[in-house]
Amino acid sequence: MMVLVTYDVQTQDNDGKKRLRKVAKNCMNYGVRVQNSVFECNVDNYHYQKLKADLLEVIDEEEDSLRFYIIGNKYKNKIEHYGKSNGFDVEEPLVF
Repeated sequence: MMVLVTYDVQTQDNDGKKRLRKVAKNCMNYGVRVQNSVFECNVDNYHYQKLKADLLEVIDEEEDSLRFYIIGNKYKNKIEHYGKSNGFDVEEPLVF
């Protein structure tokens, strides 16, 4: 299923900057960055639960914001994109 992960981490101090790096690194393990703080993750339910648990361990719920948008399996007709794309189709092979 396609899950869109968005986050906003407070970076006024070194702890916040460290959390921001950890959140981004965790997201990179599961998906593709499509904006600075937005990742598209094509995962099964197990990996979605693991990703969510990993991120919830990192963020400070008093300072940071984390959102998961579950788009589902038939996501291709639900996404419109205009302009430059830095990503790739997560279902296509990476080798050309």
